[in-house]
Amino acid sequence: MKSLTLILTLVAAAAFGCTAETAVPTANTPIAGGQSNAVTPTAIATSSPVPEANVAPAPADETQTDTADFAGTAGTTEKKNTNIKAPGIMSAVRSARHGNYDRVVFEFRGTELPTYHIEYIDKPVNACGSGNVVPLAGDAWLEIRFTDAYAHTPEGQPTISDRERTPGLPVIKEMKLTCDFEAEVTWVLGAASPNRYRVIELKNPTRLAVDIKH
Repeated sequence: MKSLTLILTLVAAAAFGCTAETAVPTANTPIAGGQSNAVTPTAIATSSPVPEANVAPAPADETQTDTADFAGTAGTTEKKNTNIKAPGIMSAVRSARHGNYDRVVFEFRGTELPTYHIEYIDKPVNACGSGNVVPLAGDAWLEIRFTDAYAHTPEGQPTISDRERTPGLPVIKEMKLTCDFEAEVTWVLGAASPNRYRVIELKNPTRLAVDIKH
């Protein structure tokens, strides 16, 4: 009798296209509620730091090295942006050697560069708010000053945390942010000598590159 019951069960299962096995959902099989039962590997605790704005990866057009010599200038460079719609927020500062020159890049959020003024200045180098003397390595000091610009958020959090740097480049010996006050941001580059420099405006993202010849 039991054998007959088993045979009838198997016949009925075959008739409805079933098997004796129970279906098991795969890792990507949808389940009730539109969710998934995909298996997530166990998270491994790490202590990876959150990248800061001033160490953002450099875009490709910024890292290309121009080996051709450029004339440059040792005088003053200035460009005004009187139609800027909102103050620029400095989001990154990078420096690197490029063939026969050192490059410093200042990156801003948005699509517009603030007004900038660049020139070699005499010592002492002073902080804009306090007037305190800022010690800076080198025998020449190239000042890059932006107006209608900030290096901090509206809440007062710095967007550039590393404001004193020793890049170890052939010409640029030290870099310091000397002003982030009343919509003015100023960096001074301590150089080995007052070599000629050039300025290049870059887009996507908005950047100003300053190249100092070796």
